[in-house]
Amino acid sequence: MTLFHLILVAVIQGLTEFLPVSSSGHLALLPALTGSPDQGLAIDVAVHVGTLFAVVIYFWPDVRLALSGTLRLIRGRVDTQGAFLALCLGISTVPVIIVGFIIKVTGLDEAMRSVTVIGWTMLGFGLVLWWADKTGSTDKKAASWSIRDAALMGLAQVLALIPGTSRSGITITAARRLGYDREGAARIAMLMSVPTIIASGALLSLDVIGQADRALARDAALAAAFAFVAALGALALMMRLLKTVSFTPYVVYRVFLGIVLLVWAYA
Repeated sequence: MTLFHLILVAVIQGLTEFLPVSSSGHLALLPALTGSPDQGLAIDVAVHVGTLFAVVIYFWPDVRLALSGTLRLIRGRVDTQGAFLALCLGISTVPVIIVGFIIKVTGLDEAMRSVTVIGWTMLGFGLVLWWADKTGSTDKKAASWSIRDAALMGLAQVLALIPGTSRSGITITAARRLGYDREGAARIAMLMSVPTIIASGALLSLDVIGQADRALARDAALAAAFAFVAALGALALMMRLLKTVSFTPYVVYRVFLGIVLLVWAYA
């Protein structure tokens, strides 16, 4: 990969991983629309690692709480706030791991990486996000996350396995419909990304083992670094804007891009 292509892939992943606009959809579109070669699994793993470090650092107090709670959860104790948070994160992650593994082994993941699919999901789930954001109440805060809501958001997260849906977008959509305020919905969705990214990265790594060489390792390290910086910036900007701005700007972008892609696909 050229340095420009490497930076482009990393920045696209970093900027779109946590914004509700679909990172997988944008990365799938890159080779389809530009004719550039696919970045490969090793780079996919690297940019996932970069974005993982970004969300862990940005939400470190919450992540540290969940990590400490995980130790108690392993011992069968759910007697602290951290243990309950770890339990909710685990429950919300199980559905996407199961369905994601099935899609991976059946090869459906490649079948869904088309401009037509991405166009429809970008448009459709963008409108669903707008509807949920406009009609959802704001009674709940992130601290009131429950087992029931974790399970429902986990089921919604399965839809993100379809390119163009957006993992953060669909989990934020579910959270807003469940009554969480915008900042709380985004915070929960970002915390849900930690075990999900770890699981998806581990699954991708199984196909990468044995492929690495010095040049690929260098490219992967650069990709992870650029993705980290882009993701951290995108996270900080979105969380700050949510104090005063709705999700409508992201919806407008999704609808516009979705229409453009559908016109291009069916032309």
